[in-house]
Amino acid sequence: MKARAHQVCRNCVMDTSDSAINFDDQGVCDHCATFCKEIQPRWYTDARGQAAVGALAARIRREGTQHDFDCIIGMSGGIDSSYLTYVAKEMLGLRPLVFHVDAGWNSQIAVNNIERLVDGLGLDLYTEVIDWEEMKDLQLAFFKSGVPHVDTPQDHAFFATMYRFAERHKVKHILTGANYSTECVRNPVEWMYFQSDGTQLRDIHRRFGSRPLITFPVTSILWHKLYLPYVRGIRVWRPLNYVPYVKQEAMKLLQERFGWQPYPQKHFESRFTRFYESYWLPRRFGFDTRRVQFSSLILTGQMTREEALTKLAQPAYDEQTIGQEFEFVATKLGISVAELRSYMDAPKRSYRDYRNEAWIYDLGARAMRLLGLELGGKR
Repeated sequence: MKARAHQVCRNCVMDTSDSAINFDDQGVCDHCATFCKEIQPRWYTDARGQAAVGALAARIRREGTQHDFDCIIGMSGGIDSSYLTYVAKEMLGLRPLVFHVDAGWNSQIAVNNIERLVDGLGLDLYTEVIDWEEMKDLQLAFFKSGVPHVDTPQDHAFFATMYRFAERHKVKHILTGANYSTECVRNPVEWMYFQSDGTQLRDIHRRFGSRPLITFPVTSILWHKLYLPYVRGIRVWRPLNYVPYVKQEAMKLLQERFGWQPYPQKHFESRFTRFYESYWLPRRFGFDTRRVQFSSLILTGQMTREEALTKLAQPAYDEQTIGQEFEFVATKLGISVAELRSYMDAPKRSYRDYRNEAWIYDLGARAMRLLGLELGGKR
């Protein structure tokens, strides 16, 4: 098969490293078309959005009157979850429980940011710590599998633990920092496969793991997309889609009011994610997640295409300290730097090489779009 010529969208900065990307006659990609045709016309942060989120907040407050908190917010210390926590308490008058999952990779900045927001807003913090030996074994199994999405164990633990907590404590409302303002372009599924696919996680661990997963939380798409919302009545909401959310303005507010500290790049509150997104994905697979992040900001008017291209011309990692990052990750995982580097040259695999539930995700996404419950949808 003839290799596809490299092409970059003339409107955003997504390119043919996304193998499923398509371009129109003007060289504009389908990510941009999806935003302009499906998301932008139905995304309201004006009076209509304020009314919608106000009604949601009133419902959450009403249904939570008999509890110590009326909702939970999963907080990583990053900008989206931090600003969401501020919005929930200060703008919507909610009483959230801040929920954090410690999977062993927190940066010190993340810990500081969480503490400053919680203390500054007078909220309670609940932290769930994942068993490190199981987490480490699962993380190594993903490296050995050869797939791009080696960050799945961390994200899977976040989702599963928070949903289990909500079910156990009969919490009806979960707030998430997911939003269109900074995430209207989604990571292609070949870059970052669905982190909640328990079938794939178990298969990779069965093949490459060395110890049983006894306490590690494992979820499934049917459990958290069907059973929890439609049987247990636990709903997930995205309040940032209904209020004005400009990343730089939000960061400035959090810095000035709480002493919140910014990160060099989105998702870098995790030491592992920083290594994975800045070095592992682009160097081993050619997938630069900054293209997704910058394209979202371009489409929502928060960055120019020229600014994005200038930043993309430089590596996302610090060339002077990448050796230290390799040493940190290897030591944390209990392996040598040589072994970690050997995975860079191992045969490349994708989610298709292992058992998965991709068909369920695809079917569910189509149904959600047809019902108007999800805008966009391409990954």
